[in-house]
Amino acid sequence: MTFKTLLLGACSAMVLAGFAQAETLTIATVNNGDMVRMQGYTDAFKKANPDIDIQWVTLEENVLRERVTTDIATKGGQYDIMTIGTYEVPIWAKQGWLLPLDNLGDSYDVNDLLPAIRSGLTGEDGKLYAAPFYGESSMVMYRKDLVEKAGLTMPDAPTWDFINDAARKMTDRAAGINGICLRGKAGWGENMAFLTATSNAFGARWFDENWKPQFDQPEWKKTLDMYVSLMKDAGPQGASSNGFNENLALFQQGKCGMWIDATVAASFVTNPKDSTVADKVGFALAPDTGLGKRGNWLWAWNLAIPAGSQKSASAEKFIAWATGKDYLKLVADKEGWANVPPGTRTSLYENAEYQKAAPFAKMTLDSINAADPKAPSVKPVPYVGVQFVAIPEFQGLGTTVGQLFSAALAGQMSVDDALKQAQDAATATMTEGGYIQ
Repeated sequence: MTFKTLLLGACSAMVLAGFAQAETLTIATVNNGDMVRMQGYTDAFKKANPDIDIQWVTLEENVLRERVTTDIATKGGQYDIMTIGTYEVPIWAKQGWLLPLDNLGDSYDVNDLLPAIRSGLTGEDGKLYAAPFYGESSMVMYRKDLVEKAGLTMPDAPTWDFINDAARKMTDRAAGINGICLRGKAGWGENMAFLTATSNAFGARWFDENWKPQFDQPEWKKTLDMYVSLMKDAGPQGASSNGFNENLALFQQGKCGMWIDATVAASFVTNPKDSTVADKVGFALAPDTGLGKRGNWLWAWNLAIPAGSQKSASAEKFIAWATGKDYLKLVADKEGWANVPPGTRTSLYENAEYQKAAPFAKMTLDSINAADPKAPSVKPVPYVGVQFVAIPEFQGLGTTVGQLFSAALAGQMSVDDALKQAQDAATATMTEGGYIQ
């Protein structure tokens, strides 16, 4: 064997060793626009971290929740990074299912995270257990031209009476325009996010102070009657199948007069590349009924590392990159400040360039700051959470109730039947869980 052959063999071995050291992070994420956009910038991360490869698993919201919950509860180990919500973080951290994010780096600036968002991601030990990729509340997005055509003026802080009246006046079936588009797809994070937040404004609550279910109370009846009637008169056909992404598409196509949903949608409905009505959109706070609470929620999609991960150092590097200030600047440089992930950092809302580029910035921040997870409804509650109840049983119960309310919207059962079955399901769940006798 010649010296040249030996040298080539040694070099090949070194190259192979280099490849062997490269870690592949499998990241489970939701198919929302900001997450899809992030995947397009992965090369920037890999350029700075050539020893880390990324494999994406992109799923519809309900499917994502089901898969990551199953994986982490069974210690399946399929994912190195999970995209999870504000609901899961404190529960999973308490269970010991998540690793604390202790090594995000000196430049990460944890103290820059918005207090309302950060508090929901902090464990009882004061450590951060997930980093927010984007944060949101909910608000009214509306067509200024259609409101004007209806002879109305949208207040900055509308009531549900105004929204009901405006939606019906803006509806023009012949022109393919629905006065309002609202979530109807079943899921604790789909239709129940909207309906629970809305019910807060009507004085409803999931449970009283003693954990007794409240679906047999008049406040829930008012909430669901209003919703079903409004959607029948002014909503799109097949609304019981529509979640966030379906309504986003309808609004961008000019088929909705109003849409009450996540503040994160603002950059998409005002982006002329995607939205046919980009120059006609206005924003208002989520509606109230005069009882002191608005129907706006509080949420963040976050990146977290499951406990027992063998790739936590690489995973934390990626999380620091994707949720840090430099990523915001990267998106701003490529696509403009209006398109950066919103709702996570104080510095973003103090940035004059962002304020100028994003007409929705102030309304988004005001909506986030107006949500109160510890006192979400008019009456006292024993739970934390605005559009969810932060107990482990809620994921299954919320989806069951969501299916019932979606069926009521589709006309497959009456509002009264849906509420009765919701009350029965909730009572059974809370009895089995030991909350009530």
